[in-house]
Amino acid sequence: MTNRPNPIDAGNSDRIWAPLALFIYKRPEHTRQMIASLQDCEGFAQSPIYVFADGPKQPEDVPSCREARAEARRLLGRDAIYLERDVNIGIEDSLIAGVTDLCDRHGLAVVIEEDLIVSPHFLKFLNTGLRRYEDEPRVMQVCGYMYDVPQFNQRTDAFFLPMTSSLGWATWKRAWDQFDREATNWRVRLRDEQDRKRFDLDGQFNYSRMLSRHMNSGNPAWDIRWYYSVFSAGGFALFPPRTLVFHAGFDGTGTHDRFAMPAHQAALETKAIFDMPGQVAVASDAGLVFEAAGKFRPSSTMRKAVALAKFVVRRVGQANVAALWSRPRRRTEAESGNRGGGTPTGGTG
Repeated sequence: MTNRPNPIDAGNSDRIWAPLALFIYKRPEHTRQMIASLQDCEGFAQSPIYVFADGPKQPEDVPSCREARAEARRLLGRDAIYLERDVNIGIEDSLIAGVTDLCDRHGLAVVIEEDLIVSPHFLKFLNTGLRRYEDEPRVMQVCGYMYDVPQFNQRTDAFFLPMTSSLGWATWKRAWDQFDREATNWRVRLRDEQDRKRFDLDGQFNYSRMLSRHMNSGNPAWDIRWYYSVFSAGGFALFPPRTLVFHAGFDGTGTHDRFAMPAHQAALETKAIFDMPGQVAVASDAGLVFEAAGKFRPSSTMRKAVALAKFVVRRVGQANVAALWSRPRRRTEAESGNRGGGTPTGGTG
C-alpha cells in the first residue's frame, strides 16, 4: 500500500478514516461499480484499503474470479492490500476472518461487499459515527443502509435502532469482539415471548425464524449471528434517515437470495451528511423502520423468472446464446435514480 495513512492518525488533522474491507468474489462488473462509487466518496484517498477475494467454488468459476480480481487491481493499483484465496471458504468465513483481521490491526473497519453501490457521503457518515461513538459501548455498529421510509424524506438527523444491517457498515474491535459465532443460548432466549417479539422488531419481521433456520442449517449466515450478538449485548446501531447504499446484487448473479428481490428500494441519498444524535437511545419513531422492514416480500413470479433465465444463460453456453442478449444494456435502477429492488440482507460468495 502506498501513500495511505494509518487510520489512527489520518493526516495532521483530527480526522480518522477507517480501513475499508472490500469483499469480492466472481462478479467483475459489480466489483467495478462498487469501487467506482467508493472512489467518489470524500475520505476515500485517506482510507487504507484491503481487498478480500474468495477462491472459486468450481472450476468454471475460475475465469470470473480472475476477472473480478483483475478489475480490483486495475482500479486500485498499489493503493490496496490484496488477500486472495486459492480455495473457496464462503462469504460467511471470509467476512468474519476479514473483519476480525482489520479490527485486530486497526481497531475498526468499514465493510463493503461487491454488489453494493454507495453514496458520495457514505464514508463521511460512517467515519463521523465511528469517531463520535467510539467510546460508547452500547453503540456497536454504524450503518449506511436505510429502508425507504417516506416520513423521513425531510429528516436531517441520524438515529439509533436495536437492529443491525449487512449492507455497507462499520464497527469497532470492542464491538466485534462480542460477535458470538455460536449464538449462545439462542433457543432459550427466543423461547421468551417478549425477547422473541423484540428480536422480531416488535413482530414486524420474523428474524427469530431466520435465526432458527440458519443455526440448524450447519452453515449459518454471519449477519443473523451478528444481529443476535448485538441484540444479546443490548446494543444499538446508528442509521441514516435515508439510504447511503444501493443493493445492486439482485440480478441473478448472487449466491445468497438469488431469486429473492424486494419490490421496493429507495434511491441513493445525494445530500450532505446528517446530524448525529446527542443521546444514545432508540429513536421514538423506530416503529416506522420496523414497519418498512416488515414490508419486504419476495419479488413477483415474473421478476424471478427473468432472474432465473439470466442465470441459466450465464451458466449454460453463453457463447451460443450471446446474440439473444446483444441488445443495448438497460440502465440499472441505481444508475437511473429510479426506485427498485433491494433488501438489507445479501451475500457475496
